[in-house]
Amino acid sequence: MRFPRSCGCLVHPTSFPGKYGMGDFGFEARNFLDFLERTDQTIWQVLPLTPTGYGHSPYASYSAFAGNIYLISPDILHKKGLLTKEEIKSIELPSKTVANYDLSFKNKDRVYKIACDRFYENLAEEEEQAFDTFKKQNKHWLDDFVLFMACSLNYNKQPWNTWDDSIAQRKPEALKKYRKKFSDEIAFQYWLQFEFNNQWIALKKYANEKGIRIVGDIPIFVDHNSADVWANPKYFEVDKKGNRQLVAGVPPDYFSETGQLWGNPLYKWDEIEKNGFSWWVDRFKHMFNAFDAIRVDHFRGFDAYWEVKATEKTAEKGRWVKAPGEKLFDAILEQCGELPIIAEDLGYITEGVEKLRDKYNFPGMKILQFAFDSDSTNSFLPHNYSQNSVAYSGTHDNDTTLGWYNSVSETEQHRARSYTRSNGENIHWEFIRLGMLSVSDQAIFPLQDFMGLDGRHRMNIPGTSSNNWLWRYTEEMLQGVEEDHICELIELSNRQINRNT
Repeated sequence: MRFPRSCGCLVHPTSFPGKYGMGDFGFEARNFLDFLERTDQTIWQVLPLTPTGYGHSPYASYSAFAGNIYLISPDILHKKGLLTKEEIKSIELPSKTVANYDLSFKNKDRVYKIACDRFYENLAEEEEQAFDTFKKQNKHWLDDFVLFMACSLNYNKQPWNTWDDSIAQRKPEALKKYRKKFSDEIAFQYWLQFEFNNQWIALKKYANEKGIRIVGDIPIFVDHNSADVWANPKYFEVDKKGNRQLVAGVPPDYFSETGQLWGNPLYKWDEIEKNGFSWWVDRFKHMFNAFDAIRVDHFRGFDAYWEVKATEKTAEKGRWVKAPGEKLFDAILEQCGELPIIAEDLGYITEGVEKLRDKYNFPGMKILQFAFDSDSTNSFLPHNYSQNSVAYSGTHDNDTTLGWYNSVSETEQHRARSYTRSNGENIHWEFIRLGMLSVSDQAIFPLQDFMGLDGRHRMNIPGTSSNNWLWRYTEEMLQGVEEDHICELIELSNRQINRNT
């Protein structure tokens, strides 16, 4: 990622305040970007913006390409004349520090249908052309996705391999029949993706005009119950009926004694390679259109991945299998040109992973919360960083820094206090200072750490499937951030950049 020396913030749009039960692309998103501008920050990092499936996880999605429609702002729909004041007022919910997804989805579904009807009824020629262009440019994934969603809703969101055999196995006559049968729902799904895209591009433009670059997130694996696997079963380790055979995970590690069994079907890399990795090339092209840079999740899986039989209950029994890392990235590089990528190189890292990362000059990640469980040779201590890296206090998978400090052993606390030459009372600011002053080209911090929040405000606990991805902040919490302190640290660490370059 060839950004200049700079600083930024990690927060997902669902965490924004607002009146509709969860954050979205509306006014509060712009309010957050204004905060970044005021504090001289020039990077905003998000989690995947794809539709969430089980447990509301952005890493378990119905599509690797589609957008999460519930990030569409009702306020913007009102501004466009697609919803009335009364209609958006009828779906208002209290703005709390926990998202109310179920009620928010139900409310938004109702008003989205009204907005969609108005869109089609009043479609002007210019907008119709833009809509057609959007559908053509995204045809390679969009046509399958809208049909998948229509069928999924018909089958109460049950996994696609439990649908009637004819549509599960995409028999031509069934595809034709269901497209006709669900034509209204399909038209609705097309509009939702169009509106998501329009609102996101407008928000990205607002950020870019302020000199703020947006870092997206691309999970290496896709969910089994997704349009991707349904439409391209030959690329995945599933049998003729669509049942998983080999699945992804990681062996026992820092986070879990039994490893993490993610359950995503593994890729049939030989099949994908036959047509020049076109599915992956399309995926990266799509991401580079939507973001200024991408964090590649579980980067080590492109060198070798942990293969587990689908019948296993944990990830303990498995094997490492070589992946076509260089061939794949060579193909992506050829088609996409420069690759502004951050490699999530955490966990068990081998020489092969480092070689793959360094061949393409991808910066790796340095997590300060991992720095104090051993001695001075720990690679997460700032004095061991390389310039081509990104320093973080923690990520969405970590506790907040305050929560981390309050939960680790006295030995780790002592090491952190000694290293920061502090009493530990403001450990979040000490970690922000360490990251800022490090040689890492980029320093990115979760918003919770700028706010000094404890472990009750963490985003995700890896290996657990409930009560994650819910965190939101309030307007007052953002107003309470010490903006002058951030500006001072950015100036002190030479992370100010010319916003016009």
